[in-house]
Amino acid sequence: MNEILGYLGLGMMLALAGIGSCFGTTIAGSAAEGALKKDPSKSASYMILSALPATQGLYGFVAFLMSMGRDFNTDGPLMLGIGLGVGLVCLFSAIRQGQICANGIVGISQGHDVQTNTMIYAALPEFYAILALVAALMV
Repeated sequence: MNEILGYLGLGMMLALAGIGSCFGTTIAGSAAEGALKKDPSKSASYMILSALPATQGLYGFVAFLMSMGRDFNTDGPLMLGIGLGVGLVCLFSAIRQGQICANGIVGISQGHDVQTNTMIYAALPEFYAILALVAALMV
């Protein structure tokens, strides 16, 4: 039973982080598509902000790889907890970061110089995904 819990936690870690990044990049990417119609000259700025939520999926993948060598017969419930923790934090962090980036993309398309500020604001939810990854690696 412990082994099943361990693999379930591992799968949830990878899946939830990936789903969050998918949603986050889609939110920001949709805003970028709309912004391209208004001001296509700033497509590089739109692309940078659209890509930021992808990092949470990478954090989930790194935690997944680093957890592969564990003994799931003894660490199964622990791995379920770690997997849910990392997965959920990365899921919500990526979605909220995508929303911040989308707002920044709209601001840039309207002629405002907000790229640097948007990247700073977008780093705030990212910080918690990094904390979840570090916590998973410390256990």
